[in-house]
Amino acid sequence: MKLKPHALRRGDRIAVIAPASWPDREKTLKAFQFLKARGLEVVYGEALARQYGYLAGTDQERVEELHQAFADPDIKAVFCVCGGYGTARIAAHINYELIQAHPKIFWGYSDITFLLNAIYQRTGLVTFHGPMLSSDLGLEDVHPLTQETFEQLFAPTTLCYTNALQALETIVPGKAEGPLVGGNLSLLVSTLGTPFEIDTRNKILFIEEVDEEPYRIDRMLNQLKMAGKLEQAAGIVLCDFHNCQPVKRKQSLTLDQIFKDHIAPLQKPTLSGFKIGHCSPNLAVPIGVMASMDTHKQALVIQEPGVSD
Repeated sequence: MKLKPHALRRGDRIAVIAPASWPDREKTLKAFQFLKARGLEVVYGEALARQYGYLAGTDQERVEELHQAFADPDIKAVFCVCGGYGTARIAAHINYELIQAHPKIFWGYSDITFLLNAIYQRTGLVTFHGPMLSSDLGLEDVHPLTQETFEQLFAPTTLCYTNALQALETIVPGKAEGPLVGGNLSLLVSTLGTPFEIDTRNKILFIEEVDEEPYRIDRMLNQLKMAGKLEQAAGIVLCDFHNCQPVKRKQSLTLDQIFKDHIAPLQKPTLSGFKIGHCSPNLAVPIGVMASMDTHKQALVIQEPGVSD
């Protein structure tokens, strides 16, 4: 069963939580102005204060924060402040029945990939892979399209991402249709062999990454391929691979060579170059809604809104 959260309205209260690493406080406070300018009331509790090593608090503290945000009837959306590391540590401790009983917007990316897909797979709730406060909206110069991508939360909206927005390349020609799933490559691979293993069957899989050398991209794509996740997908959307350059191993394959080695033989329609992920602009997509891709038109179309009226 697919669940859609209600669209936001001016005056709504939204919770900002830190389920992974702790954020840059100054950047986050600056990003709050972006949300407040859209008529939203920001509630953030201890999300900016807790530190437990590289985590934003203990596992229990971060789970409780997430539970409180979903259980509070006055909260209409839950925004993750930043990624880093830590969401996989708490996935098994989350009360998914609570989330299913109180469906609301859940937004983030990078390390949040683990929770975006876990929540969707366990509850049917559409989640959102989109720019976060500390790492995106707290920057000095935020791209207009990064700001605009939040508008899909305020009214049911369909989206069409084409080469008018970014230069796209066809890896394998064709058309595909299915629910959209995916996110950060490292996190998708980390789900394999766990109760939260990514389900790509008859779905459009989108992938992005940051700061990983090509040989590591190669290794992770190979693992996804050997696990059957690429072959089971209806189509593949390769997004931004920011700063994924050879450092340790200077003699390297290019990312295009790696994509063609692992993906082209599967003959799944594949487009690359979308500005989704650790990039500017950073375009948001809802996870779990029907989407289609057409390499001839070089387009990814989100066929249904991520929110309801």
